[in-house]
Amino acid sequence: MPVTRRMALGMLGAGAMAPAMGWAEDWPSRPVRFVVPYPPGGPTDILGRVIVTRLGQDLGQPMVVENRGGASGVIGSEVVARAAPDGATFLINASIHLIIPHLNPSMPFDAVADFTPVTNIAMVPLVAVVNPKLPVRTIPELIAYLRANPGRVSYASSGNGSALHLAGEMFKLMTGTEMVHVPYRGAGPAVQDLIAGNIQLIFDSIPSSAAAVRSGLLRPLAVTTARRVAANPELPTVAEAGVPGFEIATWYAVWAPPRTPAPIVLRLQQAVAAAVQVPEVRERLGVLGADPVADSPEDFAAFCRQEYARWGKLVREANVRLD
Repeated sequence: MPVTRRMALGMLGAGAMAPAMGWAEDWPSRPVRFVVPYPPGGPTDILGRVIVTRLGQDLGQPMVVENRGGASGVIGSEVVARAAPDGATFLINASIHLIIPHLNPSMPFDAVADFTPVTNIAMVPLVAVVNPKLPVRTIPELIAYLRANPGRVSYASSGNGSALHLAGEMFKLMTGTEMVHVPYRGAGPAVQDLIAGNIQLIFDSIPSSAAAVRSGLLRPLAVTTARRVAANPELPTVAEAGVPGFEIATWYAVWAPPRTPAPIVLRLQQAVAAAVQVPEVRERLGVLGADPVADSPEDFAAFCRQEYARWGKLVREANVRLD
């Protein structure tokens, strides 16, 4: 980021800090918005709304989800990076937040330095899902079909650089197959096109495709985590189904604008931690295949640094490029 841009953000934060500190202790004393940088219906939106709804009940102020899709989450994320650090605006995003910087040399913000980590809400496995018209029911059958039809199968993602995108690239790399990547502005539109048959495959997080799978509109093949998931115990892992060592998952978290006062950050983290312990919230998260985390701001900050390095390594090894 240019020095002038950083200076401008710093001046903005300094100007907003004084009023923020004045009401940090009784936060929230006014409505709060949570920016989800994707269209409605995708996994970030679904999981985010579960948490935000509960936060509104527990904290006694209106909590609003604002969908600001585009540019693989960059547009909505920049809104939060530029927001005043007064506890009125937060970001709910997925692991793509720390992936896209490795693919986009012209980022308008620093994904690590220009945000205040609040908490990792939950980890969510991905699931390989196909349109039922594709004549495959298992991972070995998918690999065989791809090898017999190189470049003729399209796989979708929620955007360039998303975990869904990298899962497909990792699968290609580890199986020696070829597929065409089709990025969408969120998983919701991607799943709709998969149902329509315009694309054939997606490595999706469980929330956004669960309803279509239950109704038979889509066919799940395997989960991408090292172990089977409780929500779908009948599904094998990609690794045990024929691709040893294949493991990838996504996660969903909350960030605040830079220089948000620590009392606000800690209050929100504690509220999220309490929310994921509520039985009905845990039940909803379980249906979505999500494993609650709600770690401390310090632990989440360390996790972000580790994830930033890990995703960067994968991008380089798989030679991933923006389409």
